[in-house]
Amino acid sequence: MPTTTPVIEVDDARLEDLRARLRATRWPEPWPVDGWEAGTDAAELRRLAEYWASGYDWHAHEAAVNALPSHFADLDGTAVHYLRYDGEHPGALPIVLTHGWPSTVLELTALAERLATPSRHGGDARDAFTVIVPSLPGFAFSPQRPGLSEQTHELWHRLMHDHLGFRRYAAHGGDLGAGVTSRLAEAHPGSVVGIHLLAAAAPAGHDPASLTPEEAAHLASSAAWQAEEGGYMHQQSTRPLTLAPALTDSPAGLLSWIMEKYRAWSDCGGDLSTRFSDDFLLTQASLYWFTGTIATSFRPYYEYAHDLTRRVRRVDVPTALALFPADLSQPPRSWAERTYRLTRYTPMPRGGHFAAHEEPALLADDITAFFRELRSPHPPA
Repeated sequence: MPTTTPVIEVDDARLEDLRARLRATRWPEPWPVDGWEAGTDAAELRRLAEYWASGYDWHAHEAAVNALPSHFADLDGTAVHYLRYDGEHPGALPIVLTHGWPSTVLELTALAERLATPSRHGGDARDAFTVIVPSLPGFAFSPQRPGLSEQTHELWHRLMHDHLGFRRYAAHGGDLGAGVTSRLAEAHPGSVVGIHLLAAAAPAGHDPASLTPEEAAHLASSAAWQAEEGGYMHQQSTRPLTLAPALTDSPAGLLSWIMEKYRAWSDCGGDLSTRFSDDFLLTQASLYWFTGTIATSFRPYYEYAHDLTRRVRRVDVPTALALFPADLSQPPRSWAERTYRLTRYTPMPRGGHFAAHEEPALLADDITAFFRELRSPHPPA
């Protein structure tokens, strides 16, 4: 059963503190640039911050969060929060969905509901999954891991296999979640029936002379993106604790840091409102704010950059890669095949980095089609 204890409760004093900080924001002097040219658009940020301070109904969203099917697992002293959506069919295949940054489990709820109850969305109940959606350590409801050496993919295996009792299960992830999912499959091929990804790990090594023209163009495009858009990653990988106090102390700063990514990485055509409501963006920002987890959300970047996270070398379980056109990278099939046993490759017609929220139907259909051939009876735990 879902937890009867709310996962988050914000009293009036904390809520008023947030509003007072927003009202007292010391805004920077304007630059002679247009819109989003040099970063977050100042006018859009001020508009959204003013709404956060005066019109946004946190308690309504808090109640919705607390109504989700939340559970907690204690994995040898590491607490993990997760949502569980039981499949509508007795043979439902278990699947773990892993979010990325700057996301929370809220982005995956529409996808989880479609996968667990496909008949409610025009699908076949026999395609149902029992869906587990954990909060990454240090994100919102899961406290950060106590040390720098633990591997999140091993926590996920202990959650799925040992705690929940799923002998065999599927996995899906994008962004940071794609890395966790890839490492999970590489480490536990006997338990993971297959993985569905929105991003592919680069091969551990390659001979430049072996690159196809498409692969060379992909690497050039990735380098150009890194130079133009990768400043956030470099900061979070190298000096995250220099940035952390500012974003932990200033809600306007926190909102500016993450909303720019929702615009830049989504298929919104430059207009956030075409993909994300104000309330959605502010609920995500509020979860980071009230749980104090923006600083700990940077840890995966730092740990990967400092070789504290194991690299993906070869994944031999069946793998699907779905590429949404506005996402950060569009690797050709041959590039992904250098690392994965790729059996499905799907260029999507629309959508971006936050595909589970932007295009949950497209994503659910692709996940369902991929795992349909990999299914066998899986008694519910």
